[in-house]
Amino acid sequence: MTLLHRDGRHFRFDAGALCLELLLTGGPGPVAAQYEVLDRVEGLLDWVGECRLAPGLDLTVTAAELATVRRTRDALWGLALARAEGAPPAPGELAAVNAAAAEAPLVAVIAADGTRAWAPGATGTGLLATVARDAVELLTGPHADRIRVCGADDCALLFADTSRPGRRRWCSMDRCGNRHKVRAHRSRAGEG
Repeated sequence: MTLLHRDGRHFRFDAGALCLELLLTGGPGPVAAQYEVLDRVEGLLDWVGECRLAPGLDLTVTAAELATVRRTRDALWGLALARAEGAPPAPGELAAVNAAAAEAPLVAVIAADGTRAWAPGATGTGLLATVARDAVELLTGPHADRIRVCGADDCALLFADTSRPGRRRWCSMDRCGNRHKVRAHRSRAGEG
């Protein structure tokens, strides 16, 4: 996904999983709340158009579904952060994600032209079930121990390191990784 930082600069960010992309819509706490877009249905629909789901999803979302998406997203923040920090998951957060995962997910179909499409009747509940099932796969799968918080002091983005060596430190080399390299270079230049 392409993100816009508060300083006005765009940068590429690969969260490594659909469920972690949902965290880009805001979340609990003052930092994440600055980016809140799930205060309106259009914010969720905009996210759907930008996330890693296949395009063409015709989604209907009620106000109640939006509120559930937001609560579950906040629970997912807690679970992913706990996993990144090696802390135990909070029971309430587990219950929220598991309840969402228990619902019927979105249904992918093969269109007449051979491309991937979505079955009609997609709802916010189905979208959330799809995201929650992705979270179950991530948090219990081979990349569970590779959920990380960006290594920059002023960045809180979470991502799953899906690289083969598993040594990713930054949300984006274009953003935080580059800023770290510049600071290190200036520090070395100042010492010489």
